[in-house]
Amino acid sequence: MTTFGAPDLAVLLLYMAGVTAWGAWLGRANKGGSDYFLGSRNLPWWAVMLSVVATETSTLTFLSIPGVAYLGTLAFLQLAFGYLVGRIVVARILLPAYYKGELSTAYALLETRFGTAARRYASGTFMVTRLLADSVRLFATAIPLALITGWSYPVSILVIGAFTLVYTYFGGIRAVVWVDALQMVLYVGGGLIALLLLQGAVDGGWPAILERAGAAGKLQVLDFSTSPAVAYTFWAGLIGGGFLSMASHGTDQLIVQRLLTCRDVRQSQRALIGSGVAVILQFALFLFVGLGLWPSSRDAPSTARMRSSRASSSTRCRRGCAAC
Repeated sequence: MTTFGAPDLAVLLLYMAGVTAWGAWLGRANKGGSDYFLGSRNLPWWAVMLSVVATETSTLTFLSIPGVAYLGTLAFLQLAFGYLVGRIVVARILLPAYYKGELSTAYALLETRFGTAARRYASGTFMVTRLLADSVRLFATAIPLALITGWSYPVSILVIGAFTLVYTYFGGIRAVVWVDALQMVLYVGGGLIALLLLQGAVDGGWPAILERAGAAGKLQVLDFSTSPAVAYTFWAGLIGGGFLSMASHGTDQLIVQRLLTCRDVRQSQRALIGSGVAVILQFALFLFVGLGLWPSSRDAPSTARMRSSRASSSTRCRRGCAAC
């Protein structure tokens, strides 16, 4: 096992300090509430798109999705198809409403339509549920940090929380969006590097991996089954993923605030729908990492064993075996 030495710790701390300083520096031009909370509504759509994807991607995502392909197939990708459909609906119906007037939150629209009580209830629900969800994500992020550094979980949580608090407080939404974009480039780059390393780690590289995975039925993406016993199907992904995406990206302030930083509704729609396409590609990347790790499993058949099995089957068939 590779040890996490002083140079590694120095790189980690330098990165965290550099990102925090950069994020705080980005907020230097903030003059008022519009600058701080909406980035003056002049952030580029592609940066907002990357921020949206990074926001909905936690440590749980890139640690668990490779395991789905490792243990099963690529059928999990069907969920991302529903994500895209849900975002298209939000972009067509909700975003134009958010851009009418000077709304700064997703819940201001509720206040104008249904009164203050509706806004307070919705925003209160958001804060409670977001606190619970992000607590889990923060702890999940602290686990690998604690494992590689030897720090305790409380120390790891405090370090992550402190650095994040500093650049968020001083930089506002502009810092949040750009740091999110950087984080996405970082972890997607890590996934691509993993694919390259797997090419050399498995005999025969990716052609052999795909051959063995195909023979084991692991390359299946679409499953049109209507059985509730099947975990991932096209219909479950389309309907469930669609409604989940409409809720999270249409009414959740965490996402809506980022979308409101675009220059106009057309740019915001481009960022939202583009994030749906990016999530499909990102899920595919993570699933293929898991697929590349699968040949190391004791249950993964070797290429030679598969060829031997096919040759044996061919021999038996020529002999007229009824079982073949």
